[in-house]
Amino acid sequence: MVCSRCKTRPVIKLPNSAVSLCKSCFIKYFEKKVRRTIREYNMITKGEVIAVGVSGGKDSLTTLHILNQIVKQQRTTKILAIAINEGIHGYRDKTLDNAVKYCDKNGIKLHIYSFEEEFGYSLDKAIKKLKLNPCSICGVFRRYLLNQKAKELKVDKLATGHNLDDEAQSIIMNFFKNSTETSARLGPVTGIKLDKGFIQRVKPLYFLTEKEVMTYAFLKGLNEELNECPYATESLRNDVKEMLNEFNIKYPATKYSVINSFLDILPLLKEKYKNNKLKYCKYCGEPASNETCQACEYVGMLK
Repeated sequence: MVCSRCKTRPVIKLPNSAVSLCKSCFIKYFEKKVRRTIREYNMITKGEVIAVGVSGGKDSLTTLHILNQIVKQQRTTKILAIAINEGIHGYRDKTLDNAVKYCDKNGIKLHIYSFEEEFGYSLDKAIKKLKLNPCSICGVFRRYLLNQKAKELKVDKLATGHNLDDEAQSIIMNFFKNSTETSARLGPVTGIKLDKGFIQRVKPLYFLTEKEVMTYAFLKGLNEELNECPYATESLRNDVKEMLNEFNIKYPATKYSVINSFLDILPLLKEKYKNNKLKYCKYCGEPASNETCQACEYVGMLK
């Protein structure tokens, strides 16, 4: 087997394709695809301040790395990083160390916030008291802090490391839970409409699979360790992930089909829910589905 472009030794066979690429050709392919996604969905405008949500894992560091390359070329655009320390013993400290090292090396300002400081409890402690699914608590608190802190830092957009696998899982999860309004907020650029309460999120890795991101991160030396959250196996997402992976083995285009069919109906979903009024939490003022946001409800339960 040789590289489909330059006939040298390949490092990867692209998913759902007969194409194999060597290290150099794959990196060019990967970065070109990210840049095309950013351009087609207007993810970055010159003069903006872009925050990247980083965990220190392969997806977030890859996103930060490529956006940093683009920002250096534009000069007028600024970039910073936001990390959330959930307080997961033996896991988050290791990945945050990767983020700190990368940001220090590249001169990127990194802002770190923790569940312990903001809510009074680490995730490990909150789980013991609330007896709820760890991913439910973590997801609510993480989204809350990322949005709140991004507003405080006065950024224009928040870039996340969600890849094609992540999005396909979210689409199926919302389908299983009959959460069509939540699905309407998905896509390469999130949200149904612009609102001062939300910092718009963008996903530069949207059309790249987890395998491709993992390969790129390894080849670029961004993350050589595969660290997985110890709570991941307890989530619905993990079950959906395993299901999609099994389907994808039998029917290799499954994940692409989920994404492409969803993007076809996404404009209809946004149109359906565009007039729904957003509420704001009576305690913290953050966007909420009810009078009290889920984060404040959890904090109340913890106290």
